[in-house]
Amino acid sequence: MVETARNFVGSYYDPERLPTVEYPEVKRPVPENARHFPMLIYDGNDPAQGLRCVACKICEKECPPQCIYIILERDERGKPMKRPQVFDLDVSVCMSCQICVEVCPFDAIKMDTAFEWSAADRFGGLLLRKEDLAKTNVYYHQIHPVEAAETDARLAAEKARTEARAKAKAGTTGAAATAITPTAGAVGTPRVTG
Repeated sequence: MVETARNFVGSYYDPERLPTVEYPEVKRPVPENARHFPMLIYDGNDPAQGLRCVACKICEKECPPQCIYIILERDERGKPMKRPQVFDLDVSVCMSCQICVEVCPFDAIKMDTAFEWSAADRFGGLLLRKEDLAKTNVYYHQIHPVEAAETDARLAAEKARTEARAKAKAGTTGAAATAITPTAGAVGTPRVTG
């Protein structure tokens, strides 16, 4: 049983359930289901190479307040590179509706639990760039451990299915190619001389 104490009025209270904390020196732990603003997940150590986002722009189109801005990266010949060159999020407009998370087919966008976004610069400080939004998969596991484990398991299963299909396709293509290729001098194969 939790030990309770009496306050000055005479009623009992639980010290662990006090509504006031001495913020910012003391911070309450954020619950796992807290959702504040979107973040971009990347795998590995390099956010430029491991970013899950392929700049499909579905989140930009579906965002109700239109606070996401994406430009697809292209190489020197103009060919798309399947990653964003620019991914900006205006947190002064974002209403944390989580629609971008729901529509992302690559599990690249998740909701962060960070809520301290005060900035001295009213306009530039509230526009988050790709570098500000990029967070590691390890960080995602720290703030949302259950959801992150489910997401990683689903992505691993999809990757295994894709690799199995590729191997099966390569195996059938290779077998079909050897079956169709005639051998030289076989009976019934025309021999061209000239």
